[in-house]
Amino acid sequence: MSDPICPLCLRPIPPEAKQSLHHLVPKLKGGKGGPVVLLHQICHSEIHAVFTEGELAREFYTVEALRAHPRMARFLAWVAKRPAGFHARSAGGRRKQGR
Repeated sequence: MSDPICPLCLRPIPPEAKQSLHHLVPKLKGGKGGPVVLLHQICHSEIHAVFTEGELAREFYTVEALRAHPRMARFLAWVAKRPAGFHARSAGGRRKQGR
């Protein structure tokens, strides 16, 4: 069986890669029990570095909306060139900077 594909960066997620489930609507905003997607941890971390829980619930609750955001699109273009198991810490703390 082939590895699952990250719906954000479109790279395979091998078993040894850091990975996690992302609630498309944050649990704290009514998404408990809602749809989840399996992502590379680096892709998941970037989502939470870029968006607040409120923004995710109101506007960025689909993979398509996340991929279309300019900052996420730049990140995804960059990470897509990395090996499937690549992981680095997110710079974090960047939500408030100009988007």
